[in-house]
Amino acid sequence: MIAYLEGTVKATRESSVIVLCAGVGYEVFVSRPTLDKCKAGEVVELFTRMVVREDAMTLYGFHHVDLQQMFDILTGVSGVGPKLALAMLSQLPLQILAGAILDGDSKLLSSVSGVGKRTAERLVLELQGKIPEQFRAGSTTRKTPLHRNPHERDAIDALVALGYREVQVRTVIAELLSEQPEATTDLLIRKGLSKLK
Repeated sequence: MIAYLEGTVKATRESSVIVLCAGVGYEVFVSRPTLDKCKAGEVVELFTRMVVREDAMTLYGFHHVDLQQMFDILTGVSGVGPKLALAMLSQLPLQILAGAILDGDSKLLSSVSGVGKRTAERLVLELQGKIPEQFRAGSTTRKTPLHRNPHERDAIDALVALGYREVQVRTVIAELLSEQPEATTDLLIRKGLSKLK
C-alpha cells in the first residue's frame, strides 16, 4: 500500500499529477485544492490512498492529511466512490463541507455536481457524529460559524438569485466572513460580486 509520496511534479493534468519518485512516475488523482499546489518542476509531498479494483489500481493524493481523512470518511458512505469524494473536496472547501454535513445542510451538499438529493441525505445521516474534532471548526462551533452573521443568509440568497451557484456563493461568503465577521449584507454582496466575476 502506497501511503505517501515525495517527488518532483513531472506534469499536471485536468484531475491528476504525475509525480516522479526515484525514476518512477506515479499518476495521482487529486482534488482541485491539491492540484493548485502542484507546479511542474517543483517537489511535492502527497498523502495517498490506493484504491484497488478488479480492473485498476488507482492512487489518490492530498497535500494535507485532513483532506485524506475526509476522503476516507466520504468513501465510507454507501454510494460514494473515490471520484465523487474528490469532486466534493474540489467544489467545497474542507471546513464548509464538514460544516454542511454537521449542520445537516443536504441542500448545499446536493449542489455539488454528481451528488443527488438521496446521496446528500445519506451523507448527513451516516456521518453525523463521525466528523473528527478538528473538522468541527468548520461547523457552528467554529469561531466564525456558518450562520453567525445575521446578514449572511440574505447575501447568499441575493447572489444565488443573480444566477451564481450556491456552492460558489457559500464559499466566497465564508471567505469574506472570515476576514470581516461583522460585514453587512451590502458589503457581502458587493465584495462577493467582485470575487465571483
